[in-house]
Amino acid sequence: MRYVLIGSGMMGHEHIRNLALVPGARVVAVSDPDDGMRLSAQALAGDGCRAFADHRAMLEQVAFDAVVVASPNHTHAAVLADILPLGRPVLVEKPLATTVADCARLADLARRHATPVWVAMEYRYMPPLQRLMAELAAGTAGRLRMIAIREHRFPFLAKVGNWNRFAHNTGGTLVEKCCHFFDLMRLLAGADATRVYASGGMDVNFLDERYDGRRPDILDNAFVTVDFANGVRAMLDLCMFAEGSHWQEAISAVGDAARIDALIPGPARFSPDGRERPAELVISPRATKVERRLPVEVDAAILSAGDHHGSTYFQHVKFNRLVREGGTPEVGLDDGLKAVAIGAAAEESARTGQAIAL
Repeated sequence: MRYVLIGSGMMGHEHIRNLALVPGARVVAVSDPDDGMRLSAQALAGDGCRAFADHRAMLEQVAFDAVVVASPNHTHAAVLADILPLGRPVLVEKPLATTVADCARLADLARRHATPVWVAMEYRYMPPLQRLMAELAAGTAGRLRMIAIREHRFPFLAKVGNWNRFAHNTGGTLVEKCCHFFDLMRLLAGADATRVYASGGMDVNFLDERYDGRRPDILDNAFVTVDFANGVRAMLDLCMFAEGSHWQEAISAVGDAARIDALIPGPARFSPDGRERPAELVISPRATKVERRLPVEVDAAILSAGDHHGSTYFQHVKFNRLVREGGTPEVGLDDGLKAVAIGAAAEESARTGQAIAL
């Protein structure tokens, strides 16, 4: 299957490394207006990969079976408007777009052209999360009542031009970064959100940076609570100046029978003797009050291909099946739109101090 890639920065490189592990997948062309990123991605993709400064020229001149969009958030709407009329399968990085209105327009355009669009919510495919969801489906937790997600991690990385320092470009931290988590909440809860309340601030990161006289305006920490239509409650605890944390993500699902935790290590995952600690699944039943801690091992080659604990690879395996055989994306446009809607409501709530009804 011949893939073309639009946007060849950090995530573009991660997609190339993971596609190299998928049998029968080949990146035949990349596009990016930045010379350094484009040439680096072309070299990583290997012999036969062509490079273009403009994605429109690439789409016109290269034969391909699928498109991966990993360009900056604020370019998604315009880039997808060029791609969707072609009808080829698309994998677009989260967020689908920076505003709910743009997400809705893209969904309508994709429907009119019958274009399958897979929104890259990689966190769904982290092996510890897959294990957690399997336990929920088996009834281990009983009736689910609460979801708690904690991400204590490093600040946003430097990007070309540091476009990610401004909410206008990203949609805001609670859209850009956290749509992953709001998507997970919807998936685990099995319902849609009805109300969002958030408190957040920009308290530590990038305070001294200026770009053409403008100060960055993205949140670096927040608490977000989300109510769901079926009565499930969820909370996000985000801190982006906690890179010393051993567990970068902790996702907890609590029912009336047990709590289940998926624990994903971050950059501090190595023990003093240099060994890498695996992710864990922890099951804590109410009846016995004795927790079970189960390591979740992932192949080292898959882990080394990206920064999302193997999830990009497992997502690509499923997307590749869609490209080869057809079908419906597992994470579709409706999922992408609703994750952005929760994030946008959280950003509004953090600005206004008001709970936002969806």
